Amino acid sequence: MVVQQSAPIGNTRPLAGPEEGGSGLPLTAFRALALLRIAVGAIFLWAFLDKAFGLEYATASERSWVNGGSPAGGYLGSVSLGPMESTYHSWAGDVWVDWLYMAGMFGLGVSLVAGIGLRVTALAGPLMMLFLWLGEFPPAKHASDGTPTMSPNPLVDQHVVYAVAMVVLALFSAGRVWGLARLWARLPVVSRYRWLQ
Repeated sequence: MVVQQSAPIGNTRPLAGPEEGGSGLPLTAFRALALLRIAVGAIFLWAFLDKAFGLEYATASERSWVNGGSPAGGYLGSVSLGPMESTYHSWAGDVWVDWLYMAGMFGLGVSLVAGIGLRVTALAGPLMMLFLWLGEFPPAKHASDGTPTMSPNPLVDQHVVYAVAMVVLALFSAGRVWGLARLWARLPVVSRYRWLQ
């Protein structure tokens, strides 16, 4: 019995070799990964810009970083459950935490949108997502004051999805389509230290 394959959808020409993004996946798959990369990166870049300049969405102008606000302070101070609650409260408003938080948001956003440094992002991004996940701590059924958390899922939330996406994007070198990964790889420091790719 001979099984016929269905006609391919769209441009399914595989990319040739690892230098082009390779892995034998069709070009449409790499374009889909590029869209995912840019969309996830835009989430982090927007969060950075809104918290830095108070664009009047999640952050009021008077509470922006440039006007002396603490980008991470409100989040950390409002944590009401989980194993990191008291630690996060003690960190709320600390300058070093604000700088790390904003550097993380900016770095993840630029890396993902531009398609550069995805290996570093695959390590740093999930680590940052872990800290944010611990702040929301989805496994908890009740906050420390006894109110129900109404957690929709005890394990998987947006932080887990973002972390998985960052790892997948790095594994498939998703910056090589609609990104600057090829130019980035030619930089002397990146050529010497390939883990920066």
